[in-house]
Amino acid sequence: MKKQYLLILFLLIYSISYSQITFEKGYFITTNGEKVICQIKNLDWMNSPSEFEYRLSEIDQVKKATIQTVKEFSIDNFSKYVRSYVGIDRSSNKINELSEVRSAILEEEELFLKVLIEGEASLYRYNSPDIVRFFYTINDSKIEQLIFKLYKFNTGEFNENNEYRQQLLLKLKCEKITEKDFKYLEYDEKELKKLFIKYNQCRNKDFKIMQPKEKKDLFNLTLRPRFNFSSFKLSNFGSTTGNIDYGNNQTLGFGIESEIIFGFNKNKWSLILEPTYQYFKSQKEVYNFKTSIDYKSIELPIGIRYYMFLNENSKLFLNGAYVIDFSLNSELFRGGEILDISNAYNFAFGIGYKIKDRYSVEFRMQTARNLQKDYVYYTSSYQQASMILGYTLF
Repeated sequence: MKKQYLLILFLLIYSISYSQITFEKGYFITTNGEKVICQIKNLDWMNSPSEFEYRLSEIDQVKKATIQTVKEFSIDNFSKYVRSYVGIDRSSNKINELSEVRSAILEEEELFLKVLIEGEASLYRYNSPDIVRFFYTINDSKIEQLIFKLYKFNTGEFNENNEYRQQLLLKLKCEKITEKDFKYLEYDEKELKKLFIKYNQCRNKDFKIMQPKEKKDLFNLTLRPRFNFSSFKLSNFGSTTGNIDYGNNQTLGFGIESEIIFGFNKNKWSLILEPTYQYFKSQKEVYNFKTSIDYKSIELPIGIRYYMFLNENSKLFLNGAYVIDFSLNSELFRGGEILDISNAYNFAFGIGYKIKDRYSVEFRMQTARNLQKDYVYYTSSYQQASMILGYTLF
């Protein structure tokens, strides 16, 4: 039965994720200079794309455009990419893969660069799974990489090539900008954007900061009361009379969920941590002796959540979590014998719905948990399904 639940949940996750397509207003410019107004599938790319999907209208066929045919594309009020043939240094920043050469090794590539600041001084970013590189141009000159490189020297030590500071010191000259602005400048998007904004403002030139109009909070704290539907079975390998089914129980529980939303892929992914109090009590009489269980614990699910936006006010979400369970003064009484209840672990999977970023409901299934894992002849199976309500404080 457990495998059937997991299979159904997996198929549901796959079908919903596959069917969810978000197209947003935008445009692209072809290599021939033609501007095409369209709807672009917004993946909020974590890594710089080399292609994208678009359609001319909601009823039109979805097509694909590539870096070979498009020199610029933009999603309204969200992001913009330009194609450029640039020199890029792909040296690794991983300590065990560092180059022993200080200077950047630039190789010419055709890339889509994300526009961060657009003005007299423009700033761009390129991401791949292994590197982040920033590029710049002044007065529409050729786009160049801002050079930063970690490299080895001596015996296993490493150092930094911070050439980007000298590059910008020579190019961004204005009375309100001093050498101090460059001395401790980090190779970081936030720091570089501040400098480019300061320069464009100093020059009294129009410029544009390319970022989504709405920036949502990236941390949520949610109160999560729940109805638990639990069952517990004890097995004794040494005696058939030791096999006891304590039946099903309906109880209440309460959790407080902390959620950190990752700032990519349109905030669809998040990390969740949810300390939760739960309990299970039951009594049975088996072969003329009494047995009971009094199980209380704090569960600590640590997992990943994926959102699927239905409209501006509502969304579905899917969870997967590793659950660490800490027993609280719990015990199992069996005919004069007291069995300890151990700390345990298992997995949890859930599907839910959230409205107005405030109210939510989730159905969650957990895999079996062995509460007698410290015993040789005893094993047990504690299973739980929950209906969870949520109220997000912020």
